[in-house]
Amino acid sequence: MSEEDTREERLALSEAEWKERLTPEQYHVLREKGTEYPGSGTYYHWKEKGKFLCAACGQELFSTKVKYDSGSGWPSFWEPIAPEAVGKNSDASHSMMRTEVVCSRCGSHLGHVFDDGPKPTGLRYCINSLSLTFRAESSE
Repeated sequence: MSEEDTREERLALSEAEWKERLTPEQYHVLREKGTEYPGSGTYYHWKEKGKFLCAACGQELFSTKVKYDSGSGWPSFWEPIAPEAVGKNSDASHSMMRTEVVCSRCGSHLGHVFDDGPKPTGLRYCINSLSLTFRAESSE
């Protein structure tokens, strides 16, 4: 199955199935829209080359080629691996207006996107490490 086909195939599980699949910390972030403490995530200072995948369903989301140090305390990217890899929702929680970023395949919460990022997009996808897994770039 191609990468594009995987994105189109929606993954819908019951909350009980998500709880079995994810750690309690991942479940809180991915399914309950939680967040991790700034600077605490595994991938915040990550330097290895490769791709970041959704920790819930395995869909490719971001490449290390677009990762940068935003100083925010969370892994930051200036664009997703493909526009259709993520969805966006309005988020008025915590007395502010933000744009939530979700995995387009399983609907899991990833983080938020802001318009204070670097060129060429001007965007900062601020993503929780707990919502990601990593696949190293092959050396072939």
